[in-house]
Amino acid sequence: MQLLNNWRIIILLCLTLGLAPFLPEPHIWGKLKWIAGGAEGMKGADWFDVLLHGLPFVLLLRLLIISMLPSKKE
Repeated sequence: MQLLNNWRIIILLCLTLGLAPFLPEPHIWGKLKWIAGGAEGMKGADWFDVLLHGLPFVLLLRLLIISMLPSKKE
């Protein structure tokens, strides 16, 4: 659980796995544009790719939400 709450690791994952390959555009960006265009022709491997490259950003969003919530320390 400590790993999922480490800002440095999550940001590193976003910058590497989340955006790789970088050229000609980040892979996740291309997949998101494909989905926004109706996801015509997407197969199971493409959806798995979205999950794989999108997971670091989901973890980052989770950390942002957790950091905004009030802590329960007394």
